[in-house]
Amino acid sequence: MSNVTIYHNPACGTSRNTLELIRNSGIEPTVIFYLETPPERKTLEKLIADMGISVRSLLRKNVEPYEQLELAEDKWSDENLILFMLQYPILINRPIVVTSLGTKLCRPSETVLDILPNPQQGAFTKEDGEKVVDKQGKRVEK
Repeated sequence: MSNVTIYHNPACGTSRNTLELIRNSGIEPTVIFYLETPPERKTLEKLIADMGISVRSLLRKNVEPYEQLELAEDKWSDENLILFMLQYPILINRPIVVTSLGTKLCRPSETVLDILPNPQQGAFTKEDGEKVVDKQGKRVEK
């Protein structure tokens, strides 16, 4: 059994699609509902480092605290941005998936296919009707 973790928001279609792509590979992941159980500081810093992205690129911009806190301004250090994400977990973009092959912010959801240790076991279509995997378990090219 493979060890896969998803930082998940069930209210998000991209997060739901990502979770189902993981399950379509025969893996039942550890699901962390990060709005209820936010990552600790060291965990958040490790996720960012493992993804190889900037702190700012993990920020969700279309949520209330972003505008209210004026996070678009350059005056905030990475340290400040991490503190805001810890205080307001809704600011953490999602879903984040951790596997033995890597850690990724899975936007779009099919990004998860790059780090899943198991192949897809059948066809998969996103909630919006977009076909991602064919019935042979192969990724559909756009």
